Amino acid sequence: MAEITVRPAVAADMAAVYELLQPYVMRRILLGKDLVVLYESTQEFVVAVDEGGTVIGCGALHVMWEDLGEVRTLLVADEWLRHGVGRRLVEALEEAARELGLRRLFCLTFETGFFERRGFTEIGEQVVSPDVYSQLVRSRDEGIAEFLDLAHVKPNTLGNTRMLKEL
Repeated sequence: MAEITVRPAVAADMAAVYELLQPYVMRRILLGKDLVVLYESTQEFVVAVDEGGTVIGCGALHVMWEDLGEVRTLLVADEWLRHGVGRRLVEALEEAARELGLRRLFCLTFETGFFERRGFTEIGEQVVSPDVYSQLVRSRDEGIAEFLDLAHVKPNTLGNTRMLKEL
């Protein structure tokens, strides 16, 4: 099997990330993101590239609070599924989270088995204190609204499972 490299994303990777995302958007697995939004969040992403430098997977770490981050936009090209690419992406995101001083990682996913194998467990609604909740609810970020399970994002989260990992 070809060698892959997982590295921090650069702006030039984001068009490929956008293209990788489109089949998941079409299948309603992930929400679509405008290319400008991807460029704006380049620094949150890591990418997996094959020997030729083609982006074959990606994932993002979004800091939500002092000790809490979210794994976002984790995806792998279909032909690279079950080759350890997703695992390596999550490991890189966990390392980045630790470097930032985060102690917990959240994800909203259909792929519960994958995340369970990485140490994530299903969670309920009360993950943060009421004081932190009152601050997070002010965010305009849809991912944070999904984390908080706010009513206006319920259509986005149907069928997804909320999961958390202690680092």
